[in-house]
Amino acid sequence: MSFYAPTEEHEMLRETARAVADEKIAPRAAETDETEEFPSDVYKSLVAADLHAVHVPEEYGGAGADALATVIVIEEVARACAASSLIPAVNKLGTVPLMLSASEELKQRYLPPVARGEAMFSYALSEADAGSDAAAMKTRAELDGDHYVLNGTKMWITNAGVSDYYTVMAVTAPGEGARGISAFVVEKSDEGVSFGPKEKKLGIKGSPTRQVILENVRIPATRMIGEPGTGFKTALATLDHTRITIAAQALGIAQGALDYALGYVKERKQFGKPIADFQGLQFMLADMAMKLEAARQLTYHAAAKSELAMHGQPQKDLTFLSSAAKCAASDAAMEITTDAVQLLGGYGYTREFPVERMMRDAKITQIYEGTNQIQRVVMARQLLK
Repeated sequence: MSFYAPTEEHEMLRETARAVADEKIAPRAAETDETEEFPSDVYKSLVAADLHAVHVPEEYGGAGADALATVIVIEEVARACAASSLIPAVNKLGTVPLMLSASEELKQRYLPPVARGEAMFSYALSEADAGSDAAAMKTRAELDGDHYVLNGTKMWITNAGVSDYYTVMAVTAPGEGARGISAFVVEKSDEGVSFGPKEKKLGIKGSPTRQVILENVRIPATRMIGEPGTGFKTALATLDHTRITIAAQALGIAQGALDYALGYVKERKQFGKPIADFQGLQFMLADMAMKLEAARQLTYHAAAKSELAMHGQPQKDLTFLSSAAKCAASDAAMEITTDAVQLLGGYGYTREFPVERMMRDAKITQIYEGTNQIQRVVMARQLLK
């Protein structure tokens, strides 16, 4: 058996996550998309089932789930509602920098509330003019005694305004490029923190995407994550682990679309028989399932490597594998959801059926946490080292 194959415990977790998703999340997915409101009731359901941040280590009050378990939870939630899957995914994205680089004091302060479901954690790296070129950020953190004063605007921040805590990257040594960037924990309640209006988006509408605006935000120097100048290194190391969660989200969206399409083609009749009997459509379904399973195996493999790396066993191929998983799964999700809409014909194009929402949701997985074009650059660099 491959070392990254799910164990019996993983499959039991999948059953639990799927039950919660089917009962509590799927019935709300269309409404969440339509109202564009964060589904607070879904968050409460995930907290009640301890599925909101399964990755937090046990010593900080968490479930201590491994990276593959986290992938499975995100995958199952995304199968029902992509926006809701960003609750466990972004909680991981926001907290991995602490798990990798923070002082024990910071970990003890900020990880337990996330584990208890009392707070969510977001990640603030991108800016309006620093997306793919994140090292070109302009947000500044200036040392003033035993505090730092932060000024700048972060863009495209997932769950902004809902999350209580933010991992913020800011320049502490201007002119030094990536080596002049440090990471900090900023709290929503800090004076000078505000949020821009919610972006009007194609998909994942139940997850607010907003600017995080920092105006003379004064925070203790002890809230720096790691040493000065290590923030960008921490940011990149974080993405090696969390791109895999975006792959998981893409897998879930694709699985939801495939499942719905399979049920539909068995019921829909044309020319006196179910359209599932037509070989052309059978070939479409076979290709959809093949692409999905290939992406899933790559994602699970990357998750296993991530888990080893998080426990002090460096994996030279983690950067390549996490980029490959994110790229392959998101490309597959876009193709599979598009084909699902095609299989439903005119019905697939309407909001009465979920596949058009899934197709819209799938698109973002090719864009955030590094566009798929950037993922190919990353993979090529790893190959050419």
